[in-house]
Amino acid sequence: MATLCRPAVSVPEHVITMEETLELARSRHADHPQLPLALRLIENTGVRTRHIVQPIEETLKHPGFEERNNLYEAEAKARVPAVVQRALDDAELLSSDIDVIIYVSCTGFMMPSLTAWLINTMGFGTDTRQIPIAQLGCAAGGAAINRAHDFCTAYPDANALIVACEFCSLCYQPTDLGVGSLLSNGLFGDGIAAAVVRGKGGTGVKLERNGSYLIPKTEEWIMYDVRATGFHFLLDKRVPATMEPLAPALQELARHHGWDASDLDFYIVHAGGPRILDDLSTFLKVPSEAFRFSRATLTEYGNIASAVVLDALRRLFEAGGVEHTARGLLAGFGPGITAEMALGRWHVAENAKPKK
Repeated sequence: MATLCRPAVSVPEHVITMEETLELARSRHADHPQLPLALRLIENTGVRTRHIVQPIEETLKHPGFEERNNLYEAEAKARVPAVVQRALDDAELLSSDIDVIIYVSCTGFMMPSLTAWLINTMGFGTDTRQIPIAQLGCAAGGAAINRAHDFCTAYPDANALIVACEFCSLCYQPTDLGVGSLLSNGLFGDGIAAAVVRGKGGTGVKLERNGSYLIPKTEEWIMYDVRATGFHFLLDKRVPATMEPLAPALQELARHHGWDASDLDFYIVHAGGPRILDDLSTFLKVPSEAFRFSRATLTEYGNIASAVVLDALRRLFEAGGVEHTARGLLAGFGPGITAEMALGRWHVAENAKPKK
């Protein structure tokens, strides 16, 4: 079975705190009739710091979609290779060992995908398959894990590389003044993550089953309105309550596998906001502490979209992992409303080297 190895994660050097975010909202939108509500919602996210690719003064400008997308490409090429190399090193593989690259991002656009550039730049084989996923938003981290699992199930000796690159700050729209947009301005951060799924060997989560679930007739709850100025993020106020219909899908996936979703050893889920984690705790009947790694990502980095699941998993590795064969759940949530879910057991390779 395929094993999801230790992720590598990097966040940009420019930091904005919750206090700075609130002060910016007060100064830029002093006359907004719903400013008190927006400030309260931002404070309730629990986000203390976020990292962004430009200083805040530059982030608040809008030089146009073309310039922003050019910046997305330049920053991706400057930052992704080091993260990829760390992920390969942690999985104890070379770029020549990778059979497929799954690249996920919803904050910029390139064609050909960054996968082609990585193949040409980092020594991946010219026969490496490419799977770019651009329209699953925050759910794409879970989808990438599942597609890598599928690929390694079809080709048991193969290895897959997952790359998530999200520069949410490049989607800031100064003219969007809805409460959902103001909330988003205080919630999303930038981050890059990469991880290897090994067909054989490796230490990490040995993937056993995956599934997807879409809540009917919710496709307009999280979406982009694509205009000349770029991606305008739309967030429906009903989104935070989506765990009530999604929790049963998680429970059903576990039940089909002979497991109880309320009685697992670890949980790695997308932290879209504190309500998501609080509701999952309630509906899955697990203690809030079960989502401590996801909550730490939200607190320190904000919502880094598709990279959240990989960063939460990185934190589990850094905490020392769990017992060999411990059972766990991974899940990403995003537009659709879609859940991408996976079940697996913690696996320690026989020849595993201790990680610092």
